[in-house]
Amino acid sequence: MKEQDINPWQTLSSKKIYDNPWISLTEHQVINPGGGKGIYGEVHFKNLAIGVIVLDDANNTWLVGQYRYPLKAYSWEIPEGGGPENIDPLTSAKRELLEETGIEAISWTEIQRIHLSNSVSDETGIIFLAQDLSFGESNPEESEQLIIRKIPFLEAYEMVLTGEITDSLSVAAILKVKITHFNSL
Repeated sequence: MKEQDINPWQTLSSKKIYDNPWISLTEHQVINPGGGKGIYGEVHFKNLAIGVIVLDDANNTWLVGQYRYPLKAYSWEIPEGGGPENIDPLTSAKRELLEETGIEAISWTEIQRIHLSNSVSDETGIIFLAQDLSFGESNPEESEQLIIRKIPFLEAYEMVLTGEITDSLSVAAILKVKITHFNSL
């Protein structure tokens, strides 16, 4: 075992503070790496975060706009949502893309796995690139009031650079696709 893989934290006790169908919150009494006693709050996500970046033959992509309640702000994002941990993430990605945009894809590539807020949560995000597209009607969930935008991919990239897109799955997906598919542009 490498030195960096050894956990320097000691857990004295743990107590679940909150639980709902999507998240749980646990408070841990700990001794930190410096030897001091303290508490550490941990949010456990009961679903995987799933993101889909769409790319057509003309290098367009699709963004989904919606008001994000926790942020109290509007957000432009790639199509995304939650996927149960016991279901293949690709199945969840296909469902989210179809639900939010009405788009189906033949070609799917997993492009990245990321931790979304590793200082307070264990949430893992899985991002897919969807290509070879067909189009139908979207069917968003009751909690989603969405605006769908088809834009040139490089415009989405500029939105990341200017801070207009701030969602972490979206930023990671757009930057990854820029590096791997458009590096010479």
